[in-house]
Amino acid sequence: MKSYKTKRAIGNAVGYIILILISIIWLFPFVGLVLQSFRSYATEYGGMVDYLVPKQFSLDNYKFLFDSSQTNYLLWYKNTIIIALFVSLLQTIIQLCVSYALSRMRFTGRTFLMRFWLILGMFPGFLTMICLYFLLKQFGLTQAGAIPGLILVSVASSGMGYYVCKGYFDTIPKALDEAAMIDGATRSRIFFTMIIPMSKPIIIYTALVAFMAPWCDYVFASYVAFGHDTSYNVAVGMTRWVWTNDYQGYFTRFCAGGVLVAIPVTLLFMFLQKYYVEGVTGGAVKG
Repeated sequence: MKSYKTKRAIGNAVGYIILILISIIWLFPFVGLVLQSFRSYATEYGGMVDYLVPKQFSLDNYKFLFDSSQTNYLLWYKNTIIIALFVSLLQTIIQLCVSYALSRMRFTGRTFLMRFWLILGMFPGFLTMICLYFLLKQFGLTQAGAIPGLILVSVASSGMGYYVCKGYFDTIPKALDEAAMIDGATRSRIFFTMIIPMSKPIIIYTALVAFMAPWCDYVFASYVAFGHDTSYNVAVGMTRWVWTNDYQGYFTRFCAGGVLVAIPVTLLFMFLQKYYVEGVTGGAVKG
């Protein structure tokens, strides 16, 4: 018995040591990003920098971000928030409705539609970039109109992401729907007054996933808003900084901008982690 406890204690100690080392390795780039954001170009970039911790901390990089006379960072940030919020709201509503319909209703072509969407989702979105660009251009939704264009593209295929949400609805007993229908409730009333209140975890999970996609989008956003500075999101705008000749000067500003971009997402996951995990595990069933 004593030998078993000793082996278990040693095993736990080794496991914790490995996890701590992995955490340090994983967190090191983020710590470096934060430290570099407090480094002042004016005071510390006279030559080659071979140290991580700034010798003199400064808020110059953050002041630069909030100075609209020098950069459009605040406008890019606003564009990103607008796109992410609209996509998150609309995509969540569409996915919930589509998932409920596929989970509860039986209609001709239901199985074919689910399989077709599943196969269609296996193709990378990059294949449609040129087609989508010219389609959006016909409606004036590129460059100056890139923001509504990006929202439209992100929301248009929302129904194809029904997998996890439908799996969650499948775990809710259908007897509840049948009992409500006996009492005269319609499908819409059952959905809004019974199913939605019971589906808080999957709603939060769907909204977070939908929010993250446009928040981190660079490739398609740069493609649609190409050459129009006021339509950039933060990813596209900040990338343009490191393309300048003054790479060292803009690198610290890039780090400061990255810190501000990470704050909302970090806070969302910290406060909603419980519901996020419940949504993933609750929807991970075969329907």
